[in-house]
Amino acid sequence: MLRQVVRHVLVLLLLLPLSALAASEDDLWVVLEKAGQAAHKLNYKGIFVYQSGRNVSSMEIIHMNYAQGEYARLVSLDGQPREVFRQGNDVVIYNPRNEKVIIERRRIQNSFPALLPGLPESLNASYQVRKVGHERVGGRDSIIISLEPRDPYRYGYKFSVDREFGLLLKSVMLNEHNEMIEQVAFSQLSLMNTQDMDWFRPEVSPGKTYEMQPEETVTPALLEGEGWVVAQLPPGFRKVEQVRRKVPGKSFPVHHLVFSDGLASVSLFIETLEKNAKPKLGLLAQGGTNVYANALDGYQIIVVGEVPEATVRQIANAVSFKK
Repeated sequence: MLRQVVRHVLVLLLLLPLSALAASEDDLWVVLEKAGQAAHKLNYKGIFVYQSGRNVSSMEIIHMNYAQGEYARLVSLDGQPREVFRQGNDVVIYNPRNEKVIIERRRIQNSFPALLPGLPESLNASYQVRKVGHERVGGRDSIIISLEPRDPYRYGYKFSVDREFGLLLKSVMLNEHNEMIEQVAFSQLSLMNTQDMDWFRPEVSPGKTYEMQPEETVTPALLEGEGWVVAQLPPGFRKVEQVRRKVPGKSFPVHHLVFSDGLASVSLFIETLEKNAKPKLGLLAQGGTNVYANALDGYQIIVVGEVPEATVRQIANAVSFKK
């Protein structure tokens, strides 16, 4: 009975405009949860800019939730032309290369502005939430919500959320010195009121052939059944996915595990080393992404994620193999 009452209260809060919410911690979590839902439910068109270090790129996005389906088209506005079409979690990428257009199929979970998943209660143990101000982003008023990590195993975040519609307008990732690692923000945004789906098709390049890239085969896997153990994860992280991937060009399947604290995620890859292959070892950092490579009993172990070095290192060192 108590659970039902709490659920009804949360539903009512989600229906309120952000301006009606107080700045208590509980209410701020509700605002972030609403932002995650708005990114999937609203119809909008805009341009957002991604910045990581000196790298800056712009994308145009059109998003529509229509006939119980979610559709999005993203067009690269800088550098090599590229179009990305998303229906639900299924993604098709059109990438021109010389006289060909390469078509790739993938699956994707979170992409801007849908960066905020259904926020679990466990996030409160990993982050402290605060309202830190307000700003205009893409011509719209927003409130700024800060998530400050409670330990060294995750980055901090600042999210700017639209006051009227609850959509995430800007996301900033911060390191332990409160310095920006990467930022994504709308420079233009408008809400759409249409059911026209003519935009959901690629711009065909005349005179070019279209080539579908071979897809990797993904099947469920039980890593523990094959002798692998991940002994101790960083606090707050848990396993959310575990599959076996048959990647084109590789002789052996790759085990892929995903760990998440509900916001940050880390991938662990385990694959058999090819004969006479030299294993990759050590740490590689690029922007907010850290990659840690290790080798164990003829297997290559790689951990990658937008998390601090301590996190990828601990997960890699926690992997053991019992023959």
